Amino acid sequence: MSQKLTVLIIEDERNICDFISTSLTSQNYRALTAYTGGAGLSLIASQCPDIVLLDLGLPDMDGVDII
Repeated sequence: MSQKLTVLIIEDERNICDFISTSLTSQNYRALTAYTGGAGLSLIASQCPDIVLLDLGLPDMDGVDII
């Protein structure tokens, strides 16, 4: 059995974040969510996701700064 790929979604609009998370989970991905850039950076450091889906317009910082 192969390991699930981890996708971190950094998106401040919860309905969008929940939709993407549900869609990815149904396709056998492990989805992590963060609603702020700071929370996203913490999850990047602690969980080492395989890929990050990033909203560039976050409430606490510019998404480009995360990149």
